[in-house]
Amino acid sequence: MLYLNILTTVFLGTSVGMGLITQTLYIVGVYGLLKKSGIKPLWALVPCAREYQLARCAGRESEGRVFSVTNFATIVLSVISLMTDFVKKSTENMNGQVLLISVLILTLTFVRFIYGIRVFSGLIEVYGTKKRWLVLWIFEELYWIPALIWGFNGKYQPAWQVEDMRAMMSRIATSGRSTMMDEGLSVNLKERSVREFFQKKYLLRDIHMNIPQGHMVLLLGGSGAGKTTYLNAINGYEKANAEVLLNGNNMYKQYSKMLHDVGFVPQSEMMRGKDTVLNTLLDAAKLRLPMDVSAKQRRERVDEVMDIFGLKPVQNNLVEKLSGGQKKRLSISMEFISNPSLFILDEPDSGLDGVMARELFEQLRKIADTGKIIIVITHTPDRVIDLFDDVIVLAKDSTRTGRLAFYGSIEEARAFFDRERMEQIVKCINRKEEGGDGLADEYVTKYAEVQHG
Repeated sequence: MLYLNILTTVFLGTSVGMGLITQTLYIVGVYGLLKKSGIKPLWALVPCAREYQLARCAGRESEGRVFSVTNFATIVLSVISLMTDFVKKSTENMNGQVLLISVLILTLTFVRFIYGIRVFSGLIEVYGTKKRWLVLWIFEELYWIPALIWGFNGKYQPAWQVEDMRAMMSRIATSGRSTMMDEGLSVNLKERSVREFFQKKYLLRDIHMNIPQGHMVLLLGGSGAGKTTYLNAINGYEKANAEVLLNGNNMYKQYSKMLHDVGFVPQSEMMRGKDTVLNTLLDAAKLRLPMDVSAKQRRERVDEVMDIFGLKPVQNNLVEKLSGGQKKRLSISMEFISNPSLFILDEPDSGLDGVMARELFEQLRKIADTGKIIIVITHTPDRVIDLFDDVIVLAKDSTRTGRLAFYGSIEEARAFFDRERMEQIVKCINRKEEGGDGLADEYVTKYAEVQHG
């Protein structure tokens, strides 16, 4: 009897909440759901993999990974529990182990419940059914009811098929390339991918653009759209399947040469509070300027940068005594020491009020006007939008890949999205579960069609 229970648990994937009959009906229902979504239905017979494939049908692939892994762990612990229980009956000396396993199973069951809700909520969206169906998906013993009904009733059809969606997103890929310029920033990014959960996962795909010298560019996109990944790809920190030229120099092939020609200011400030402003910038100059630059030349460059960012009056003050705005300007100054051609800033106005933020962006505008390229991420773009030339909009498509939804001038962006404010643009491309309108695929496709003429 013990071996029969173990075999049932392993091969049917029976969890603590499902009996043999209900699990079998659930598998049959999943078979129908996978078939409707264009996925090989035989995956329904594979424990744990069926949950992952079901999540793909729901457009919840990342949640599906957690859902399937925790389901696998629950099955393993259930098998161990069966064996431990059998030994306990023989020895009466396994109380501690049984309690530990029970706690682990309870914890995993809770995690599975949370991620299961996310997956099943996605299925409800894909099938366009009413939210009250979620009640049947909440209780594990009732999974089989919606699975069977949706899987075999012709009335219920998914809004899209998984493979069709992937094929569509591949078709809209920009097959051409941006013309590589000798001046400015040219980006031809085919893909940035990683290996995750035994398969290739795309973080970014098909991003092509040219940014002229002297342009200040806003980078927009919701959480997970790939903004940081994109910036790391163009500054050479994380190499992608891409070609990136800055003023005719290849960022990847000439990385050591280009290192000081790119300035990157992260959101977090990495400065020693007990140092003075002057010493902080002198240390930055030693790191950022070429080795053959003399101490006199370094000091002259530090003085020049302090003048640009208004730090000369506080040069002898300790960093920890500076105001929030002064710390931001110092953080930017440290990267600007090397006089980079490309200047990237991640939320430089974080924690600043409107007046201080405005002053900071006006200074960045002046720097751009000297011929520098400045790319900025900010979550409050509308208060300084008049200072930008262009906007890049990245969006997650249905396969959770970061795609280019728009690149152009501010006025062109307003016309393209039919939205006046930049924050409204972000809302329209964000997924519905993130509080957005869920229109990312629509605009990614629209932009690709515009680019193809």
